[in-house]
Amino acid sequence: MDQPMAAYDDSNIFAKILRGEIPSHRVYEDDDTIAFMDVMPQGPGHLLVVPKAPSRNLLDADPLVLGKTIAIVQRLAVAAKAAFAADGVSIFQFNEPAGGQTVFHLHFHVVPRFDGVPLQPHSGKMEDSAVLAEGAAKVKAALAA
Repeated sequence: MDQPMAAYDDSNIFAKILRGEIPSHRVYEDDDTIAFMDVMPQGPGHLLVVPKAPSRNLLDADPLVLGKTIAIVQRLAVAAKAAFAADGVSIFQFNEPAGGQTVFHLHFHVVPRFDGVPLQPHSGKMEDSAVLAEGAAKVKAALAA
């Protein structure tokens, strides 16, 4: 039996970041998308790609928004891999609480990965702002290269 989709709530933290109410270490922005460093990274260079269009997650997103967003996810995955000299990149996207989603605005995690190095837990411990700023500068430089 299908359950009704919960409504989008524009008080979520990513909506606040989009409106400039909460600061972020942005690495990319265009008319449709922003990307910024995750403040609770699971590894060096962990960033988030967020469409500006409001949607709770992939399940209710406009397919045109998804198309634009995934193209930016790919571009940032390439840049993050280069910026951090990573061996690979993991892309995560979660939908609804049972699927692991905790912020209810569509977003993609881009995490540079290194052979033999496990992900850190998403513990709630915030990374130092200077470390995030340094990571953001690396990704921006890789995008510009």
